Amino acid sequence: MSNGDREQLGGFLRARRAMIRPESLGLPEYGRRRRVPGLRREEVAQLAGVSVDYYVRLEQGRGGGTSPEVLDAVARVLQLDATERAHLHRLARPPRQDAAAPAPTELRAGVRLVLDMLAGPAFVLGRCMDVLAWNAPADALLGLSGIPADERNMARHAFLDPRARTFYPAWEEVAAETVAYLRLDAARHPADRHAAGFVEELSARSPEFRRLWEGHAVAEKTHGRKLLRHPSAGLLDLGYETLALPGDPALLLVVYTAEPGSREAERLAGLTAAAAVRTPEHDAARPAVLGGSRRDAGPSA
Repeated sequence: MSNGDREQLGGFLRARRAMIRPESLGLPEYGRRRRVPGLRREEVAQLAGVSVDYYVRLEQGRGGGTSPEVLDAVARVLQLDATERAHLHRLARPPRQDAAAPAPTELRAGVRLVLDMLAGPAFVLGRCMDVLAWNAPADALLGLSGIPADERNMARHAFLDPRARTFYPAWEEVAAETVAYLRLDAARHPADRHAAGFVEELSARSPEFRRLWEGHAVAEKTHGRKLLRHPSAGLLDLGYETLALPGDPALLLVVYTAEPGSREAERLAGLTAAAAVRTPEHDAARPAVLGGSRRDAGPSA
């Protein structure tokens, strides 16, 4: 296990220990204040049925060969959900780290056709939440074609674009979900130097990102709701579904949804229709949404 793996495992376990209220597990306070929040190491060890030394070595990344049964016992004590449990197993028993395969930047023609056939806003995410392609409704909603290719990234927008807090009324929730997904994805691809550099950049430039990253939360982003405040369409409460592309596991198709006949559906249709008849003069005056300077990048990149 590398030093980086040890730090990730120890940080994750310490962060999860700190979140558990001892009284929720029936543990006494012994009439004195705790020096650290949450559970002590010896309490985790006792409840998991292992020696204190064994758990300490696990938290320090020196528990090579830790059995799945012990990891499951620790996960139970720390009240981990299925995603967090799998993350713990991955950190404690890291797979062989071969050289990372290059992140895909080109899409199959069929994927582009699927994008164009979808009526709602849809886009494809690559590693680190890079936006690789999108359809016309997504461009109308997010202004993706106006963002330089090297800045077209959902995480970068959330933390480095000052307009993000206006565009996402529930910004704190969006920020936490974004970091939790990046944390999870980074553990799945530990040899990806680009991802490591991206995290370093965001940590250096955004105190909020750095704080959330140090919390070691992990979560999937398979579906949910997203509240957006568009410059012209106003407040939109949209659902979203995230689908893995068969044959391209590093790529995700994200589709925003609105109930037929709802205010959101009508406003999305109006945005897309307005974008379809836009003149160059209108395009120059159109308010930017996610990005800074506008570039004519077309509907796919």
